[in-house]
Amino acid sequence: MLTGLSVRNVVLIEQLNLEFDGGLSALTGETGAGKSIILDSLGMATGARSDRGLIRSGADRAESIAAFTLASSHPVYALLEQNDIESLEGEDLTLRRVIRADGRSKAYINDAPVSVKLLAEVGSILLEVHGQHDGRGLLDPLNHITMLDLFGSYQAELDAVASVYTEHKAAEKALQSLLALQAKAGDEQDFLEHAIAELDRLDAQQGEDVTLAEERRFLQGAEGALAELAAAQDALGEDGAFEERLSMALAGIERLNSKFGESELPAAKSLELAGQALERALLETQEARNAVTEAAENFDVEPGRLDAVEKRLFALRAAARKYGCDLSGLIDVRAKFAADLSAIESVTHDIGKTRKRAEAAKLAYDKAARALTQARKDAAKILDQAVLTELPPLKMERAIFETHFEEAVETAQGRDSVRFRVSTNPGTALGPLDKIASGGEMARFALAIKVALAGKNEAVMVFDEVDQGVGGAVANAVGKRLSKLAQNAQVFVVTHSPQVAAAADHQFRIEKSSTGTTTTTHVQAVADEAREEEIARMLAGETITQEARAAARQLMSS
Repeated sequence: MLTGLSVRNVVLIEQLNLEFDGGLSALTGETGAGKSIILDSLGMATGARSDRGLIRSGADRAESIAAFTLASSHPVYALLEQNDIESLEGEDLTLRRVIRADGRSKAYINDAPVSVKLLAEVGSILLEVHGQHDGRGLLDPLNHITMLDLFGSYQAELDAVASVYTEHKAAEKALQSLLALQAKAGDEQDFLEHAIAELDRLDAQQGEDVTLAEERRFLQGAEGALAELAAAQDALGEDGAFEERLSMALAGIERLNSKFGESELPAAKSLELAGQALERALLETQEARNAVTEAAENFDVEPGRLDAVEKRLFALRAAARKYGCDLSGLIDVRAKFAADLSAIESVTHDIGKTRKRAEAAKLAYDKAARALTQARKDAAKILDQAVLTELPPLKMERAIFETHFEEAVETAQGRDSVRFRVSTNPGTALGPLDKIASGGEMARFALAIKVALAGKNEAVMVFDEVDQGVGGAVANAVGKRLSKLAQNAQVFVVTHSPQVAAAADHQFRIEKSSTGTTTTTHVQAVADEAREEEIARMLAGETITQEARAAARQLMSS
């Protein structure tokens, strides 16, 4: 339910705050008072096409805010959740739109910035406007199938089509992918076979590049290391002369020790320490010579080994560049190529299986879509008759209404294109409702359809001048039907008809006033005597008579 509308600086409205209740609300006022501005403001807040032409003269921006109170099961909440818009159960849903003088427009839902497109999507679920200012109701043929589906009792058929559509499209996509793979399989297979053979010959091992790089650095320094080790060997002397001198020195110290070893003199103690040091030197010299020799042997590398290591390392790096990976990724590339080749080799078998799956899914979709189409056509006959029954009391007894079907592209909602067609004059051919009907006729067709759909729509409905060109008993019939429709939905009607206004539960008088060079539109809720006076004005015109007041009382009580 629309509970409030706040407007700032829209055309002739400087500031306006309205509160609404359920049932049927009538918007009345003299021609030119600004009833269309209220609809423009409501459309602006709910995402209808709006521009800076709506900004009040002298203002830098226009703003419109619509507040809705909705049941927790309202379908708009699913759309809000999909777009991560926070909405708390029990709190109003607020739609706001700001248009600036420079043409920029901003939209908000519950104070969260959103695109105008999303605002319009939400607005189309919350609000339907029918008549001359209609932009999202019957004037949009895409809404016709939605109205038919609301009317029909075939949810099971709708669910069945949606269910099989997903598998149908998935199988079709899989088949097309396999066929595309098969189409390029020849060249691809040659490449993969060649690449796998090349990588197999290369036979890259995990971590091999690190090992090779380390060995290369070693080999590049091996020649210099051998020269240093040779010098060390020369210094140590391979002929034993160094050890012979150490032995001679040790023998001399030992002879002295034999003479003075029993003495407690410091000199005797020094001889003992010198003998021990010479013994260690003799042993460690031999160990050093053995270690240096072993090191030299290890640095004495195989001739041509450096070339072999560099050749292997460069081959690995070239392959990595060729296949767009690092050295460690060559093994993974080979595995991927093998998997791709295996897929190509099995593609013929897979195509056969997938084609059967796609054919089965297509048959299932065709069957479900045909059942849905038939259910829609059955419901359309009933809807057509229900609408035709409503037309005569609305002074459209010669009008013809028909739901027209054409086959369309496959979707999760079937493959039906539905468009309401009408003929408003005898002898004229049926044509699209959105092209044939005038503004007033459009609103009355919408009223007839909505009466047929009574209780099956959660949107707030606005009828703009549904009483255009009618009066008396016909206007009374329009009022009764609007009242009937408002028993299950919130309905607004912009009207010049006192009969229609009298049928409303609530009434708002729209009037225009001027002070100097400023003209302003005001809206006021009227009730009791004020409402009687407004309906009397609608009956009598400029001069309100007692007879008009009495007639107004009579209309309001009937």
